[in-house]
Amino acid sequence: MYQVDAPADKTSKLLQVPANRGHEAMAYLTFLIDNYADIPSAGAVFVHGSRWAWHNDVPDYDNAALLRSLDVRAALKPAGYSNLRCDWSAGTCPSSVPPQGSLEMRLSSAVSPWSARSASDIALPKALGHIFGGDADTRVKEIRNAFHLYLGRNDALRAQCCAQFVVARERIWQHSRDEYIALRQWLLDGSDDGVARNVQQGSMAAPPDDLVAGRIVSYLWHILFASYGDEGAIDLDQLNRDACPSASECYCRLYGKCDLKCRGPGSCQGQYSVPKNYRLPENWKETHS
Repeated sequence: MYQVDAPADKTSKLLQVPANRGHEAMAYLTFLIDNYADIPSAGAVFVHGSRWAWHNDVPDYDNAALLRSLDVRAALKPAGYSNLRCDWSAGTCPSSVPPQGSLEMRLSSAVSPWSARSASDIALPKALGHIFGGDADTRVKEIRNAFHLYLGRNDALRAQCCAQFVVARERIWQHSRDEYIALRQWLLDGSDDGVARNVQQGSMAAPPDDLVAGRIVSYLWHILFASYGDEGAIDLDQLNRDACPSASECYCRLYGKCDLKCRGPGSCQGQYSVPKNYRLPENWKETHS
């Protein structure tokens, strides 16, 4: 486990990151960089450090229980990647969520300027252009992906919430170690707390707000680890379908829960509900351990 607040001490035995930036993205990317040649053949599971969290897709929000029931091999069978969430309530999977570059989303952001989610959605199309393609002059240095991904005003990127996932080694290795270094640097360059390395990149860097930057990267994992096809191409509709399997199919394949009563494609009875204000009570750990 990486300690994001560990002191910058080369003699420390703690696993450390360059800066506490981008939430779990910094730890994940640092792991990929540090262990690139040694990814297990069975794949890797990426989860947050806390056992109890509002976004864990089990009735009592216990990530230990979630991981005990996870069938890694089955989770990786279709596409080599799967988010650990099956319920759609906190992501952009529902068709009711407007496209990130749409006028509706811009109006929502203007009405709720304090919303990190709205700010992240508005910033996403530009970030995708910098990271995954577009103009050679504006592309993040060293990111050399096999495809370009550009979101038009009416294009929606569907994604599950919260950046906990399982991924095959082959999907990790379809990008070079330098690409993960470059993506991590993109996060660092946007920091406003003194860790920026290349301030001359200006708007090419990640947004300075850490909540916004971290949320943008949480949208990227299924894109990074998608199957690009024989011609190195990626189809947005297929990407969205792969990112958002139905809750019933997901619970059955990942966790062996195959006889659930499900209310539409995005939720199944008794499996998950968003807690009040997206927070667990302060004594949740003590009362559920």
